[in-house]
Amino acid sequence: MSAHFTALTVDSDHGVTTVTIDHPPVNLLDEALVADLDRLHAELRDDPGTRVVVFASANPEFFLAHGDMRLVTDPQALETYAAGPGPTLFERYRALPQPTIAKITGRARGGGAEFLLALDLRYAALDHAWFGQPEVALGIFPGGGGTQLLPRLIGRSRALEVVLGAQLYDARTAERYGWVDRALPADELDAFVDDLARRIAGHPPAAVAAAKRAVLTASELPLTEGLAAELELLMPLFTGTDAVQRFSAALEAGAQTRAGELELEELIERTGSATPQPAG
Repeated sequence: MSAHFTALTVDSDHGVTTVTIDHPPVNLLDEALVADLDRLHAELRDDPGTRVVVFASANPEFFLAHGDMRLVTDPQALETYAAGPGPTLFERYRALPQPTIAKITGRARGGGAEFLLALDLRYAALDHAWFGQPEVALGIFPGGGGTQLLPRLIGRSRALEVVLGAQLYDARTAERYGWVDRALPADELDAFVDDLARRIAGHPPAAVAAAKRAVLTASELPLTEGLAAELELLMPLFTGTDAVQRFSAALEAGAQTRAGELELEELIERTGSATPQPAG
């Protein structure tokens, strides 16, 4: 990563780029943090070495507080925001080719919670993570994708409960609603997310990007068109070097035999790690 960031710390290791939000005192989604996230997006989008992106917070009390309230109280601040990268920022993160993962401790409210909706996977620390959309109680509504993406995750009725109730939800409830993928004990969160990120980073990048694109079409296209898009994305992979090498190695190691099929995932991981990795 070549960009200089004031509110983020960025580290990369074996294809996993970890972005730590560090913007005291509360990780406010203000002009400085939006500018950093905008620069980061451009870096990630064009970086072949980044295969997975993990977002975390340096502040155990706040993951992302919310958007800057001065956007409502100061017309000039709103005008500046509207002309800048902020209005399209979350959707651009949602469209990144690399999988994005949130490792959540602390509070994520308003725009902070909406940023999480733009990421692909969300994992929260039990008793240490909270979520909320307080906007309606303040006279607006979640307009950073919240009214569109939240119902797709948790359903219409629960989304209305969250948006209209304007309450704070703990990680256990968020998991039950489908707002986060899993709520884990705080002392297990890092290991779980780090292992998942490493596993994904070890898969062929073209297959990962195509799979993500195919899944996204499920929420964007009618079923018939989505199935056609899925097939279009899939067929080039069948003849790709990665697939041919990995399928061949799996067959040689015992795939499609009784012993191999009983522990197929371990076999695939073992043979995949021995397969030459593509450059980048």
